[in-house]
Amino acid sequence: MKIKIGNFYFIKDKFFEFINDSELMQNKENGTKRPCYFCFKSKENDKIIWFIPVSTKVDKYKIIYNNKINKQIKLGKKPSIDTIVFGYISNVYSTFLIQNMFPVTEKYIESQYKKNSIEITLSNKLQKEVISKANKVLMLYNKGMKKIIFPNIENILNKLLNDN
Repeated sequence: MKIKIGNFYFIKDKFFEFINDSELMQNKENGTKRPCYFCFKSKENDKIIWFIPVSTKVDKYKIIYNNKINKQIKLGKKPSIDTIVFGYISNVYSTFLIQNMFPVTEKYIESQYKKNSIEITLSNKLQKEVISKANKVLMLYNKGMKKIIFPNIENILNKLLNDN
């Protein structure tokens, strides 16, 4: 399967079984394929594709987002949230959970998310915002802010890169 960066995909169950990370958002809630993931290529390794879970539970994540904003204001900081992004996917207001992103290899990609056989994509502006913030979060993670991303991405990367 040809992976198109900036599109949406579903991950195979065997990925979650192989990785075994309790912080990953698990597949198939209520018997349907969920969540779908927005993907972008790794800057460091061309075998790695980063996947960002997408949720339509906007109200839930607006509360978390606003709590993060208020916490930063109380600390006297200018608020800036890079771990959660809101935007439209095929006319549905959704949440990009950068804080839950994780690496995957092509081997574990199940299928592309399509609606009525049409590939789902983002506006260029939203795509650039999500990828920019995700790369910023990865940079902060690599500089020592390990709690900025919930899954253990170092462990996942090691497993994937040692997986034949």
